[in-house]
Amino acid sequence: MAIKMHRSSGNVFRDLGFPAEEAENLRVRADLMIALSRLIKARGLTQAAAARLFSVSQPRVSDLVRGKIGRFSVDTLIAMLGNAGVHVEITTKRRVA
Repeated sequence: MAIKMHRSSGNVFRDLGFPAEEAENLRVRADLMIALSRLIKARGLTQAAAARLFSVSQPRVSDLVRGKIGRFSVDTLIAMLGNAGVHVEITTKRRVA
């Protein structure tokens, strides 16, 4: 059996068949969730300590570390990073067709 390979678009969600706008939103949320998870690990935080730092409940942190992307908006994730003292910058660029 031959395995077909396709070059990635650079957005795994797009590659999985999500519409372009939804795929981009999912990519942004995933990147923010990864940043939060890395922060938790780098600081050696428990979920309870991370919850206090992010100003959310411990179950929200559990959802975060379990990758429950559908439970978070971009705004919420940016607010959590801000509460942790992280400066978030957003860069835009023209989409390549």
